Amino acid sequence: MAAGTKATELRELKDEDLVAKLREAKEELFNLRFQAATGQLENHGRLKAVRKDIARIYTLMRERELGIETVESA
Repeated sequence: MAAGTKATELRELKDEDLVAKLREAKEELFNLRFQAATGQLENHGRLKAVRKDIARIYTLMRERELGIETVESA
């Protein structure tokens, strides 16, 4: 996977898929933190990218909860 997941890609997912994606991202973050603690982490930038992905997913879930729709420019 590249630097991170695009918001446009996440907007196309259903709620169940978003929850699954969130679960995967949290699991990856746990593994990355574990690698960092043991000194085995090679790509430190991935930690930041995964945290941003998690925040992006939470933001999108909250937007859907509030009924906010953002207009994407074509």
